[in-house]
Amino acid sequence: MAVKEKMAKRAAEEIQNGNVVNLGFGIPQKVVNYIPKDKTVFIHAENGVLGAGPAAEPGKEDPDVVDSGCVAITTVPGASFFDSADSFALIRSGCLDITILGALEIAENGDLANWMVPGGKIPGMGGAMDLAKKAGKVIAVTTHTDKNGKPKLKKACELPLTADKCVSLIITDIAVIQVTEEGYLLKELFEGHTVSEVRAKTAAEIKTADDLRIIKYDE
Repeated sequence: MAVKEKMAKRAAEEIQNGNVVNLGFGIPQKVVNYIPKDKTVFIHAENGVLGAGPAAEPGKEDPDVVDSGCVAITTVPGASFFDSADSFALIRSGCLDITILGALEIAENGDLANWMVPGGKIPGMGGAMDLAKKAGKVIAVTTHTDKNGKPKLKKACELPLTADKCVSLIITDIAVIQVTEEGYLLKELFEGHTVSEVRAKTAAEIKTADDLRIIKYDE
């Protein structure tokens, strides 16, 4: 199983029956593929969909049924469509149980930076700020380091914040880390990685849970 698929599958484990969940761009969009069929989950998209399903198969796309990233999607029975005003009212009223987002940087206190790099192309914040502050649980799914090998998990974010003190769980390509009042807590390792590797790639102190889990997924 590819690394990104493993990350998405692990994120899906956090979703409970009956949850209303928003999935961000990239790896989070893959999470819907790993939600068990016996769970009733309502996937939300900011552009006005509740009841989104997996991406549409090639040749079966409907240009009128897309997520907020303009990716052609499917819907589940009972899905509903509404305008952006109602969609953001749903977010801001605290109706989302979980949001799963990508990240550029995360601080040990849960601060999140995921919308811009100074000097780079700025696509706009979109719904990230609202999602990060109003969802019941914020899960960040990202590589542990950037393309230059620099840690994304830091003592404090250096990039402009999306929201402060919002992330509670981080799923990277090597580990699962909980954000606690005392900082980072290493809860799980993907098979083939070590505690020393996680510490070397994290730019802040990180404690290790006594009941450390090793994640093993079959192909």
